[in-house]
Amino acid sequence: MKMHIKKFLLILCPAIMLGCVDLTEKPVGLLAPEALFKTPKDVETAIFGAYGWIASERLYGRQFVSALMLRDDMSDIGDRGTPAERQQVNDFNMDDNNNMVNQFWPYWYQVISATNAAIAGANQLGLPEAEMNPLIAEARFVRGFAYSHLVRVFGDVPYIDFFITNPESVKQLTRTPAATVYAAIIKDFEFAKQNLPDQQPANVRSRPTKGTAASYLADVHLTMGNYAKAYSEAKWVIDNKDKFGYGLEADFQTLFRAPQANNLKEHIFAIDFLGLQSGEGGANDDIMPPMTGVRGGDAPRSGWSVVVPSQKVYDTWDARDYRKKVSFDDSLLIAGKLAPYTVFPNTKRPHIAKYARFAGNSNAEGRYSDHNYAAMRYAEVLLIAAEASAEVNGPTPESIGYINEIRARARNWAGTASVFPANVATGLTKQAFIDLIMEERRLELAFEYKRWYDIQRRKLGDVVFKGPSSLEPHQNFSAARDYLMPIPRVELQVNPNLAPQNPGY
Repeated sequence: MKMHIKKFLLILCPAIMLGCVDLTEKPVGLLAPEALFKTPKDVETAIFGAYGWIASERLYGRQFVSALMLRDDMSDIGDRGTPAERQQVNDFNMDDNNNMVNQFWPYWYQVISATNAAIAGANQLGLPEAEMNPLIAEARFVRGFAYSHLVRVFGDVPYIDFFITNPESVKQLTRTPAATVYAAIIKDFEFAKQNLPDQQPANVRSRPTKGTAASYLADVHLTMGNYAKAYSEAKWVIDNKDKFGYGLEADFQTLFRAPQANNLKEHIFAIDFLGLQSGEGGANDDIMPPMTGVRGGDAPRSGWSVVVPSQKVYDTWDARDYRKKVSFDDSLLIAGKLAPYTVFPNTKRPHIAKYARFAGNSNAEGRYSDHNYAAMRYAEVLLIAAEASAEVNGPTPESIGYINEIRARARNWAGTASVFPANVATGLTKQAFIDLIMEERRLELAFEYKRWYDIQRRKLGDVVFKGPSSLEPHQNFSAARDYLMPIPRVELQVNPNLAPQNPGY
């Protein structure tokens, strides 16, 4: 769905809670839901405003997703001339004044602000539940989506589920225990699953459906280690895939070729950017193609070499895997000649191709692309079902079959059949199969902002950053500190009730 971000990007000043810095010196006027919301269309507009915040430079356009990538063992710093804030996130030496965090923390709360406004506005219209519950469900899904990121990145965070009309009250907020936040996220997703439609108009994937909500329920239960519930939700999505229009795209490259169709069948939830358009506050500014693209290449493929895999990530990936070909640029036109990565002008390593190779309508560096980024796709639901099932029952024909579906697609080289990767061998132990699934996630979802969450939830940091097979060694990684990022210092200065800071910062 192509939403006109500038139109729908609401600046609901009294509801922008955290990240307003000095609320005493910069008071804002008071508004109430009854003054803002007169019709269901007004509620929908507020929800679209929340999508506008997500499709911004601060979140899915660069800052937040870059931080997730740099934190994992798949994406390293390329050009060391990039600002120190990025190197600190990557190198596990950030402090509580890191500017990447300062940028994305308030934007997630602005997403939440818009959803809370929409919910409050819908509730005061007094219309039949059948008319308003789907909109409330959509707002609650987006709120749950925002908190599912905040709680994984920061742990205990302020949980706000109401429309704020008095900015002074923000200074009284405290941090909510992560377990309580997770419980609230689950309630939001469960309400969404019950009340959202099976499909949105034109089957667009940038608005959630029952299938989207169930997929995220599976994801949050997997994160919490509730494996039976994660399997149940993922299996429900798989069993109802035809109702929702879900399936694997035949060609893996299709997923990363802008402009994508708005109803791409593998997309369960997509973040939709509009090509060559931008708005205030970084709205619709997608900078991931240049952030991951090769500095010094010929336009329209010239990037900045900021987020670049380590050489070992490339070298250890079997060349027979079509997903490797789609995921990497290991050669590029430079001065009109095809050049291998060994002579790239800035960072002489293979670069990420998923975003820069086919950025669609964009500028000469790939900025302002019209990618529809898959925040969740059907392949991930298969992976969740396989992992959760394996945790409960070990390897079964069903769980092995889910991995084989993904591998079968990977054997399609743009219409030419190959024999790699082979189907999963039988006779694996439970742990060996789970390890295989985690490796399949690493490859299938490479550079899609998932790997850090896998490292975090499985507590793999000491293995992937310090172990003998580390793809990106960081001996200073500390399990006592680095699974969480710090609460921004400015937030603690404005509101001391947010103390204590996360350990180690």
